[in-house]
Amino acid sequence: MKGVSVQRFADLFHMKNLTGEIDLNALEITVSEINRPALQFCGYFEHFSEERVQIVGMVEYAYLQQLEPERRKKAFEDFLAHDIPCIIFCRGLIPADDFIHAAIRNNVAVLSTERKTSSITSEIIRVLNEELAPCISIHGVLVDVYGEGLLIMGESGIGKSEAALELIRRGHRLVTDDVVEIRRINERTLIGTSPDVIRYFIELRGIGIIDVKALYGVECVKEKQSIDFVIKLEDWKRDNEYDRMGMEEEYIEFLGVKVVCHSLPIRPGRNLAVICEAAAVNHRQKKMGYNAAQELYRRVQENLSRES
Repeated sequence: MKGVSVQRFADLFHMKNLTGEIDLNALEITVSEINRPALQFCGYFEHFSEERVQIVGMVEYAYLQQLEPERRKKAFEDFLAHDIPCIIFCRGLIPADDFIHAAIRNNVAVLSTERKTSSITSEIIRVLNEELAPCISIHGVLVDVYGEGLLIMGESGIGKSEAALELIRRGHRLVTDDVVEIRRINERTLIGTSPDVIRYFIELRGIGIIDVKALYGVECVKEKQSIDFVIKLEDWKRDNEYDRMGMEEEYIEFLGVKVVCHSLPIRPGRNLAVICEAAAVNHRQKKMGYNAAQELYRRVQENLSRES
């Protein structure tokens, strides 16, 4: 399983490395859960999840400080003998020198942060859930439209980037063009991001590459966005039947999560940006409990009942 290097982890949280002799890039974190090793310092290692990030707060630190030197040294050695990716001391607490020396001998990274234990713990779990989430890459464009994450898909050259550019000019924000990296954060949430190498760039056929951040400003770009609904662009064909009411939702699946999907036929003269905006607002209304198609159906049924 691909993990997150301890070096990247430390950089994300601006932590200080207390074991400078250890190469943090060679160590990996592979699970998003954390552990507070109070029982382990007491010598109980049954069911010890050594693969987790270990968090030392004020309680654990105070317990170690009141131990007899020999007993404390044994607690250090027994604990650090396990295959631990890293140990974090919170509240700016600094471990004893013999703890640092034992950590270096066992190739266990020791980090320090000024933040409180509870706040750093919740953020570590959130960030690691994102970093370690299952991930796929697809061809498409991801835009934040009125706070709704719109993923535009379709064949190459059909107009995805042009639609995204018009949305950007109308005040919405680009997440990524051409390649969308999708991560499943939990059973219901998908987060889309851009590969680092193409972040904030758009390719326009006949024009070339443009830098959205440089041309339109930082307010027109976004680093990541949840994927709330999908619009699939396709060439309009006279013989095809297209949904005109929207009574039944259609879905597309990514990493086992279903996302609402609309198929949008392309014809000359259709303003894609306006349609995307309307779709985003309509999707938000549905999430709030209002469905325009169902409301129209209800009114028609009421009218028919009165006439009969």
